Amino acid sequence: MRSATAETGEWTRDDDVPLSRRGGTRAGAWFAGLLLLAVSVVLGCRVADTDAVTPVPQLLAFLPWLLAPTGIALLLAALSRWRVGLVWGVAALGVTAWYIEPYGKTMEPGGVPVAEVRVLTANVEFGQATDELIGAVRKQRPDFVFVQECEQTCEKALQQALGRKAQRAEDGKSETVVYPYRQAVEGPESEGSVILSRHPLKAAKGIPATMGMPGATADVDGHEIRLQLAHPMPPLPAHLDTWRKELSALRDYAAANVGRPTVVAGDFNASQDHAAFRRILDTGFMDGARLTGDTRTPTWPAPTAPPLGTQIDHVLVSRGFTANRTRFLDLDNTDHRALVVDLTLNKNP
Repeated sequence: MRSATAETGEWTRDDDVPLSRRGGTRAGAWFAGLLLLAVSVVLGCRVADTDAVTPVPQLLAFLPWLLAPTGIALLLAALSRWRVGLVWGVAALGVTAWYIEPYGKTMEPGGVPVAEVRVLTANVEFGQATDELIGAVRKQRPDFVFVQECEQTCEKALQQALGRKAQRAEDGKSETVVYPYRQAVEGPESEGSVILSRHPLKAAKGIPATMGMPGATADVDGHEIRLQLAHPMPPLPAHLDTWRKELSALRDYAAANVGRPTVVAGDFNASQDHAAFRRILDTGFMDGARLTGDTRTPTWPAPTAPPLGTQIDHVLVSRGFTANRTRFLDLDNTDHRALVVDLTLNKNP
């Protein structure tokens, strides 16, 4: 039976929801459904261990932030009294939370400590942050410096400032910080890369790639440590195949060197939520930031990090290494934060 107000069309026959609100309710449920569908596609690819196609690889880099659209969808589903949406949203939240957990092994090596090394990696964005990097190197005093997007001007500046007479003033005292050893791939803009070392280096075959990925072998107090700079193509829509191919080359390198003291560091243009990067970790290599509990600390884009961003700069180490401390440095004039990791090499007696 209709109520008196029903004759005016203000109320429905079956409940007390205004017709004007029913339209808004439907719109809210539809919008919630679209949000949950988009989130579910990305999560489905994560569950299936694939990076799929654009825009999935780009969105996977920010997987923890899927909590935001999922939360909005849950709110809309609740306001719309959409029970399926509520269940769907709770499930999406659970899956996202599951995959936010750190990925990769954290085995403790046996043996005794034989060497302590500090690694710094920085993408200086076409050489623009070279001066800031020089200041950071003088302050942090790493053993090895991995520099990406270091074009000719950058490389020359590093050689002049750090190759011979670089000094640091502290409390009125000066200390010499010299990096006489280097291995580089020269190139313009983003193609140039260089490894600087305080320890003697021997040239090693790098990994062929669009952007420079040089390699070297260091002698640290009689202990040989392999060094490989990482800088594959970013996962741009037109270059996804190249991105996968170059990450696969890094994976092959890791698989061939996991049993030897090896450090692979740089801008991987990939996070732990990318299948192509996880396959590198699956070889047995460990992420230094993971070992120190800093897996989700963002390194890119620097202007919004750490509140918003993703960790695509990494220091990976082979078996036998432990990581003692990780630091993230904010450098002006680059879209990446620099990463410093203190490592200990352990060997069986």
